[in-house]
Amino acid sequence: MHVYEFLEELMRHVVDITILCFELVGVMVIIISGIRGVMDYVKHNPSIRLNLATGMALGLEFKLGSEILRTVIVRDLSEIVTVAAIIALRAALTFLIHWEIKIEKEDEKK
Repeated sequence: MHVYEFLEELMRHVVDITILCFELVGVMVIIISGIRGVMDYVKHNPSIRLNLATGMALGLEFKLGSEILRTVIVRDLSEIVTVAAIIALRAALTFLIHWEIKIEKEDEKK
């Protein structure tokens, strides 16, 4: 095995593990935010929407990071299109959530 092939295989493994870690952190953040949202709902916390949206945005940021890393190991054009579509959808969701957070913060100031 040549050095180039070894380094390529090593990079693939490092990226795969990092993607899994980012995905796991993103899922955990979303789950914890959901649980916190339920607890805020039960306690009638007026900041429930802001707290939930902030947690979801953070979770989506980690998931978006994993998709960006996935582009490093993609070799096929159909995979690139799929990953690009996922990135676009997650970026749009993140943008919408940040927009909602901004509106919630403005409403709290009033």
